[in-house]
Amino acid sequence: MADFLRRRIEGDYEVDAEGFDPELNRAVLMPLVRGLYRNWFRVKMRGLEHVPATGPALVVANHSGVLPIDAIMLQVGLLDEHQAVRNLRLLGADLVYSIPGLGRLARLSGHVPAHPQEAERLLHAGELVGVFPEGFKGIGKPFSDRYQLRRFGRGGFVRTAMRTGAPLIPCAIVGAEEIYPMIADWEELAARLRLPYFPITPLFPWFGPLGAIPLPSKWIIEFCDPVPTDGFAADQWEDQDTIMDLADKVRDTIASKIAELLAERGPAFGG
Repeated sequence: MADFLRRRIEGDYEVDAEGFDPELNRAVLMPLVRGLYRNWFRVKMRGLEHVPATGPALVVANHSGVLPIDAIMLQVGLLDEHQAVRNLRLLGADLVYSIPGLGRLARLSGHVPAHPQEAERLLHAGELVGVFPEGFKGIGKPFSDRYQLRRFGRGGFVRTAMRTGAPLIPCAIVGAEEIYPMIADWEELAARLRLPYFPITPLFPWFGPLGAIPLPSKWIIEFCDPVPTDGFAADQWEDQDTIMDLADKVRDTIASKIAELLAERGPAFGG
């Protein structure tokens, strides 16, 4: 830690063009959430052999849980458990970068706005990139719709992968749906605050800050067989039928894996 502090004081560290500070992320930011990963959610991460040790890949995962804690668990798990200690560069919603301080923190930890040009630049640089195509429709869905995947947009993530030749790595996440069971959306307040939704759960906002503590559900994260994209001609990069076929293949793979993992996990709490 003394060496870390000395380097920070002397400015002897690197930050890339997107604002990512790998040393700060590894030494400070990820340790802040590691306890959630290991002890609170007891995450089991599997299928790491499907994530390449080097070179570009686009990890495509389901999204849920009201707050994007699933993204952070995916990030810390890959850093801690992948043999190559890979940094996952997550694509985040513009809302993140409109909140003072949060956008800066997100960039320091390797996140970038979810724009095609940002993703392509990272993939061309050989980075591992993470995307959640369901967006707010996935993360803000009611608890009654848990583990029912929303539409994967119009397949923009597929187009990005095809343009860079990066493989698509389907990733199924089980556990995030239960951390904040959303029973209602206070739409009027959400509109006033310019938020996509304002969650009402059995504990929030009734118990204040205590109600914002995520429930300790059991998690499993599994990476599935890669879907290659380097065999397509340039004139197929804008072919919507080709794009949607690949997007549906990735979505169906994730949905099937989620069903398997739910059956294996059993109850979300205890045990």
